[in-house]
Amino acid sequence: MTPLEASTQTMEICRMAPVIPVLVIEDPAKARPLAEALVAGGLPALEVTLRTPAALDVIAAMAEVPGGVVGAGTLLTPDDVRAAKAAGATFGVSPGATDRLLDACEAEGLPLLPGAATASEAMQLLERGFSVQKFFPAEAAGGAAALKAIGAPIPQVTFCPTGGVTPANKGDYLALPNVVCVGGSWVAPRDKVAAGDWAGIEALAREARA
Repeated sequence: MTPLEASTQTMEICRMAPVIPVLVIEDPAKARPLAEALVAGGLPALEVTLRTPAALDVIAAMAEVPGGVVGAGTLLTPDDVRAAKAAGATFGVSPGATDRLLDACEAEGLPLLPGAATASEAMQLLERGFSVQKFFPAEAAGGAAALKAIGAPIPQVTFCPTGGVTPANKGDYLALPNVVCVGGSWVAPRDKVAAGDWAGIEALAREARA
């Protein structure tokens, strides 16, 4: 898969909904009902971060949910890429980008949303063919104002801002012409996941979708 083909697929995934839930899940038993609640609420693209020992099992369980498109976040190494693909991830997300990581995603045919925080990083990824990128850490890197400024000289790149995005500021990002969606963890708060409050999570997903 070429970076151009990968970026086309990544764009299709990002266009599914205005918010991609960023999920840190400890218990694989919570995976399927959580995914079902988010999909029912209108958020089908799900990012499961590889930050817990259960992450690969969570990806495998969520990959079986009808209507869901499950990706692996926090990809850092080629081994992460191979493990995520084997678990059932259909796309990947990384906080930054290295040549080894990009090469591994190409070799595995895994569409990647690679992270960039500066104009130089965005340009380097664009040279590799990645026209859809993650702006991370969004708020710490200057927020919507910074992303608007980057978009002026580099309109070829479309972003998914993640990191500090909340219901209060997501509208600022989504109003930008170079933003296709945002990533956020607020739609699946730890307390509601722990309590199994799937109706509450579905309601948060519907609000985010709206």
